Amino acid sequence: MHSTIENLINIENKIKLNLKEIERPNKPKIIAVSKTFPMDKILPLINHGHIDFGENKVQEAVNKWTDIKIKNPNIRLHMIGKLQTNKVKFAIKLFDFIHSVDSSKLAKKIADEQKKIDKDIKVFLQVNIGNESQKSGISKFELNDLILYCRDLNLSLMGLMCIPPEDNNRSFYFKEMNNLNNQFRFSELSMGMSSDYLQAIQNSATYLRIGSSIFGNRY
Repeated sequence: MHSTIENLINIENKIKLNLKEIERPNKPKIIAVSKTFPMDKILPLINHGHIDFGENKVQEAVNKWTDIKIKNPNIRLHMIGKLQTNKVKFAIKLFDFIHSVDSSKLAKKIADEQKKIDKDIKVFLQVNIGNESQKSGISKFELNDLILYCRDLNLSLMGLMCIPPEDNNRSFYFKEMNNLNNQFRFSELSMGMSSDYLQAIQNSATYLRIGSSIFGNRY
């Protein structure tokens, strides 16, 4: 068995145990964050039946996934990195989910481009939950206006996404994100990575973005 499959199974078992402990019935989806990794590391997971993969650069994703997705149409590709408006038309053709919408300009561009090819992209709004100047994401205080605007555009809003500060208070930020998600009555919540996905699960995360714990150290 390939090491990536073993790693994925170990993570799934940890999640199953965690869900049992907190008496949560619904299992979160695991996005295998394959950015920077070559296809020989990714294909074993595809052959194993895993369908959710995450990339953070449009051009890298186009080069890696265009042919693979044609051969495996059930794969769901998630854009989890910052998306520039000039790359949206390329992203729309390839990705199924965009987790990093944080402005009305980007939302409008996605709405316009998906209409051109009659595609319905699933969208998460990225919240800068720690108010960090170096990170992307919208302030929670501006979130309501962006949600209303996205709904006016008829975007398929799934929920919220965050990358919390790298400190010991991640559970605090995850809890705040869960409260925001409930406030706006979203059913999906994208948060939790290799180092903190169990904490995210305890705060109702439904999409986990896990890379190094599956694939190992990045190239």
